[in-house]
Amino acid sequence: MERWRGVDEIPPGWGRCVLTIGVFDGLHRGHQELVHACVTKAKELGLPAVMMTFDPHPAEVVRPGSHPAELITLRRKAELAAELGIDVLMVLPFTPAMASTDPQAFVHDVIVDSLHAACVVVGENFRFGHRGAGDLDLLRTLGARFGFTAVGVGLVSKDTLTVTSTLVRASVGAGDVHAAAQALGRSHRVEGVVVHGDGRGGSELGYPTANLDVTPHGAIPADGVYAGWFVLGDRRSPAAISIGSNPTFSGRVRTVEAFVLDGGANFYGRRVALDFVERLRATIKYDSVDALIEQIGLDVEQTRQILERAGS
Repeated sequence: MERWRGVDEIPPGWGRCVLTIGVFDGLHRGHQELVHACVTKAKELGLPAVMMTFDPHPAEVVRPGSHPAELITLRRKAELAAELGIDVLMVLPFTPAMASTDPQAFVHDVIVDSLHAACVVVGENFRFGHRGAGDLDLLRTLGARFGFTAVGVGLVSKDTLTVTSTLVRASVGAGDVHAAAQALGRSHRVEGVVVHGDGRGGSELGYPTANLDVTPHGAIPADGVYAGWFVLGDRRSPAAISIGSNPTFSGRVRTVEAFVLDGGANFYGRRVALDFVERLRATIKYDSVDALIEQIGLDVEQTRQILERAGS
């Protein structure tokens, strides 16, 4: 899959394509329906399938300081897009100028003149242009004028709830990683670089952990202990994951750390990911270190059992 950043990276002589547009935060089941429709149409027409997304999140530009918790990194979005059959991921830098662009100008300059789209696939609630003035009806009207079709894809529901990024964020924020996975179609992932912690896990508790410096704006589950997977490159290992401020030791800094059940190499400085499978319990302040160690042992055994049932 090719990756472009901005219209300047569109290669000379670029022909027509089928395009889908969105922030695609999480690339959840609803987004996957959009991508599937785009890829299917592209195959039907014998054209490349292009996914256009934005960076940074438009909310941060329109309302600075309001950046929502991100469900997925741009790197992960590219990986998943490729798996779903997208041929080109085009990342459009979202700037104040972009935010103020008239809907018709966006269609003419980007969709028509730059990408030469033959078909544009979007959600039925798609909005674009300055203050979200453009919608699917306008896109269809402009398509008729400029020579492309516009296809609207309906929202996806799960257990009577509409699958949206907001729903997934709420589930993650509440620690309900199972519900988040149901909406995402896979486990919620947190990424970061392993850094040095206080060293207490190995020296005092007997359970050395990998402490993550998580990516900015990442959607971190609620404080608690979770069963999940520690992902380093192509290797995935079972892990007991702890999120919180270590109240037993009067900690004040919220950390994300994982005890890798089958051990492993020195992870410091490595970029890793944590896939959350199930929440085991809330973060609790214990009366003694011995009580905490006993509970960690139980957490590790429960994690092992859950992940053995989950399989690969």
